[in-house]
Amino acid sequence: MIYDPARANPLHGNPLKTRDDIAKAVMDLFKPLLPYFSEGGARVRLSATGAHFDRAAADLEGFARPLWGIVPLAAGGYDFPHWELYRRGLANGTDPSHPEYWGDVSRTDQRQVELAAIGFAIAMVPQFIWEPLNEAQKKRIAAYLISARDKEFVDNNWKFFRVLIDLGLTRAGIDFDRSLTEKYLDEVEAFRLGEGWYRDGPVKRADHYVPFALHFYALIYSVIAKHDAKRAAAYRERAHVFARDIRHWFGPDGAALAFGRSQTYRFACGGIWGALAFAGVEALPWSEIKGYYMRHIRWWSELPIAERDGVLSIGYGYPNLMMSESYNSAGSPYWALKFFLPLALSADHPFWAAEETDAPEFVDPVPLKEAGMVAMHTPGNTVILSSGQSHDKMLGANEKYSKFVYSTRYGFNIELNDRHFVAASFDGLLGLSDDGVHFRMRETLEEALIAGDKLYSRWKPWGDVTVETWLLPANPWHIRLHRIVTQRPLQTSEGGFAIPRADFNVDIAEQSQGQAVWHGQTDSSAIFDLSPAFRRNGTAISAIANSNLIHAKTLVPQLRGEIATGTTVLATAAVALPKADFGADLLQNPPKCPDIQELEQLFRNEGIAVPVFGD
Repeated sequence: MIYDPARANPLHGNPLKTRDDIAKAVMDLFKPLLPYFSEGGARVRLSATGAHFDRAAADLEGFARPLWGIVPLAAGGYDFPHWELYRRGLANGTDPSHPEYWGDVSRTDQRQVELAAIGFAIAMVPQFIWEPLNEAQKKRIAAYLISARDKEFVDNNWKFFRVLIDLGLTRAGIDFDRSLTEKYLDEVEAFRLGEGWYRDGPVKRADHYVPFALHFYALIYSVIAKHDAKRAAAYRERAHVFARDIRHWFGPDGAALAFGRSQTYRFACGGIWGALAFAGVEALPWSEIKGYYMRHIRWWSELPIAERDGVLSIGYGYPNLMMSESYNSAGSPYWALKFFLPLALSADHPFWAAEETDAPEFVDPVPLKEAGMVAMHTPGNTVILSSGQSHDKMLGANEKYSKFVYSTRYGFNIELNDRHFVAASFDGLLGLSDDGVHFRMRETLEEALIAGDKLYSRWKPWGDVTVETWLLPANPWHIRLHRIVTQRPLQTSEGGFAIPRADFNVDIAEQSQGQAVWHGQTDSSAIFDLSPAFRRNGTAISAIANSNLIHAKTLVPQLRGEIATGTTVLATAAVALPKADFGADLLQNPPKCPDIQELEQLFRNEGIAVPVFGD
């Protein structure tokens, strides 16, 4: 039988229109895991791939993460027939004398992450996972949870894992040092940026951990921790404000913005909409919230996100280890089940009772000041210009955080060969090389500013090379202006959007001095040189396979040229659209090159430091 990528997706064929459809999705995602549970039920090992933590912790991850969907399913009145398996696994995994023991918990241990799901389960559905246990089992489990929550957690969204463990201990009637709970809840406040945004710890980035972790856990806390009305009100208010910004990270087809790390968690990105419902926060009309929620899961239902046996793969739009992080084990993708939180609500809740509506139309660019971004809504897509954030300690960090532009429709490419300059795609980036082999891109920044709907950054690819970049929306185009001051001659390559590539080389390329265009089977992508002094050469390349998050094969239009020592100004206009919206007149009327002096004046008068990039 020929591999059918659609049928490898457990969501395939589910209309995903109703609460019952969403409940079915949980069970369809869980069932492929059953053959991989160990005899004692405590471990779930899905493949031979590894993460930086030990196998026991990875096996716990495979056991615990499905609970994010199973628990709300059961809390909402649906039948889950495998509770005995989970009770057996929980009892054995926390028993030091059992061969499936999960191992002792140390400081900043992956076990602390996964035990949060168990705390959540005990807090929400103790009648299924806690109360049927005998007293000896309860004592061992409580001791194990306390041993985890008494250690230090990583200084980021992990702080909420202690809080979630504590919610479970509280529901179980177990005594513990509650001052540690308060300590972490207080420390999370230091991550706040304003307008509902957070940093994910003492770092210069704000990614999907803001919606699917920090707000997600805070909203769960606001519902379960009934003793803490003051914090609950604050968390709800922040989420109410944040929703009006984060909706600009979703495309009209339901796709979320591919930006930052942990993309393998997939539809966890849509968890923010379910968490708003769970906490009763009508930040937008329920019909609009439900539309964002349901469109998102339907988008994922059409992609080959699982292996042949229906187990979710490491990857994004398809199985792909190239885009993963060192902390991604085979069980990691099941954080996606955080999406299913609103199943805990009754069928007559306003969220479920509402009729879906489309997202509003946004004609003008939308500044997202705290994140240093500007959103543009184009046909079939949401385009995000980014001043640049900072994460230089992981695979693909430059591409995940520092591109000039990101897209819900096209995703982004990761460079898979850092010693092959001419093969690099540089979609949404300017690549620089001093030897024609190795290359540098925008990485960490020296400065990031926003002025209205325009962005500025200053970055140094080498110690003796400084680049200033201005980004301007010109819907559906966007403009990039670079002033490069270099003490060495450089080769440059700058890429437009990466679009899907068809088989049999049927896509059509146009390349000439100053421009390159790819006409694919579904989309077209163009890049134009607006530089004031000279024209770069247009080049249409096929990117290295499996480098894009969404599409295994992509096409990228580029501009290439050499610059001399001294100061050079490069200006670029880029656009990509579905073919039906890519009219011939679009290429006849590209934007004009902006005046660099006017931009400098604008940023002197109105520019403010991007909050997420500040100290």
